Amino acid sequence: MLLDEIQKDVDKISNTKGSKNYRGEIVNDNENDINDRFYGNNNLYVSKDGAMHGTHVAGIIGADRNNGKGMDGVADNVKLMSLRAVPDGDEHDKDIAVAIRYAADNGARVINMSFGKSFSPEKKWVDDAVKYAESKGVLMVHAAGNDAKNVDTTFNFPSAYYLDGTRPVNWITVGASGDEKAKGLVAPFSNYGKKEVDVFAPGMQIYSTVPGGNTYQNQQGTSMASPVVAGLAAFIMSYYPDLTASQVKEIIMKTVSKPIKKVKQPGTDNDVLLSDISVSGGIVNGYEAIN
Repeated sequence: MLLDEIQKDVDKISNTKGSKNYRGEIVNDNENDINDRFYGNNNLYVSKDGAMHGTHVAGIIGADRNNGKGMDGVADNVKLMSLRAVPDGDEHDKDIAVAIRYAADNGARVINMSFGKSFSPEKKWVDDAVKYAESKGVLMVHAAGNDAKNVDTTFNFPSAYYLDGTRPVNWITVGASGDEKAKGLVAPFSNYGKKEVDVFAPGMQIYSTVPGGNTYQNQQGTSMASPVVAGLAAFIMSYYPDLTASQVKEIIMKTVSKPIKKVKQPGTDNDVLLSDISVSGGIVNGYEAIN
C-alpha cells in the first residue's frame, strides 16, 4: 500500500535525482507559473522542531506496530511518500498543486493533507490537481482546521468543492474528536460543518513519533485526526486493493460510531448532535470499516 503524506514537515526527504522530472535548479522557482514545476531541493536541512509536525503525523499513519516501542500506526502495511510542500506553515497554492500531481504520478493511493488556510488566490491550480488525482483513483483526506468554526460558512482551503460548483468524490474532510471524560467528545478547537466536515476522528492528546527515533510525544489538532482516517483508508485498501477511492470513502462514512448523547459545538455553549455538525454524524470506527 502506497500512501502519500503531503503536509508541513518531514523527518526524511527522499532523493529523486535521476527521475524524468529532475532538473538541477533549487532556486528561481516562478511562483506565478504553474507550469514551472521542477523546483526542489532534496538536501534541504530540516531541524528537529521543523520536522516535528510531519513526523508525528507520519507515525499516526504508519509507525512500526511490531517493534515493542512507543505507539502503533493505524496501518501496518503501508509505504509513506513524504513531500515537504508546506515549509514552516508557508502554504502556497502552487506548491500544493504540484505536490498532489507528483504524488498521484508516483503511485499514491491516499494523500493526507494536515494543513490548511483561509485564502486561496490560485484555487483553480489546486482544483485541477485534485481532479487529476481523482482521475488516478487517489483518495484525498484533509484536516478540517483548528479554529472552532463552522466551515460551511468559513473558508478553509484546500476545499472539497471546485470553483465551478461541483465536488470531488474522492475527498474526506476530518474534524477532531476528543475524550468524553475530559474536554468532551468533540475537541473544543475543531472546525465543524454539517455539509463540509465528513467525519470526526481522534485528535486530542495523540501520542506518536517525533524526530530522533528514541521517543514519542503527544500533540493535538485536526492534523492528528486526518492521518487517523488516511491510515484507515490505507488499511482498508491493503485488504481490498480493488476498491475505488469513492468506495473506500463510502465504507468509512457508513461505518462510523454515532453517539446518542449531544456534544458541545466547538466555540459555543450549544449542545448539538454530531449529525448537526458533520455529514456522517459519527466518529470513524476502524473495526467496523474493515468488517
